[in-house]
Amino acid sequence: MPSQIELYEEMSLLSSRMAAAARASDWEQLIELEHGIRQLRDALLAIADGENDPPPDLARKHSLIQRILEDDAEVRRHTEPWMERIFYFLGDGRPRREFQGAPGESPTAG
Repeated sequence: MPSQIELYEEMSLLSSRMAAAARASDWEQLIELEHGIRQLRDALLAIADGENDPPPDLARKHSLIQRILEDDAEVRRHTEPWMERIFYFLGDGRPRREFQGAPGESPTAG
């Protein structure tokens, strides 16, 4: 079984590829890569937490997680506007932010 560091490194590689796919509007590739990230995340959750890792390993994990989060933000910058357009065309023409509220709250309440 791979180590936590190896899993984080693989996740970082895939997240970088996800950001590139999002920039290229390659949604099929983005979805495929997201499935790979999910499998790695599940594998990571299945192994020990690494609480007793030496400081260099902890620093490496921190760096990898930071890079993964930066890639995630990049993906969101490209996918959220696209999702807004889809919602607009499939919904009633109103932007989604009008509907965001507490679960079960009526979209017209307020």
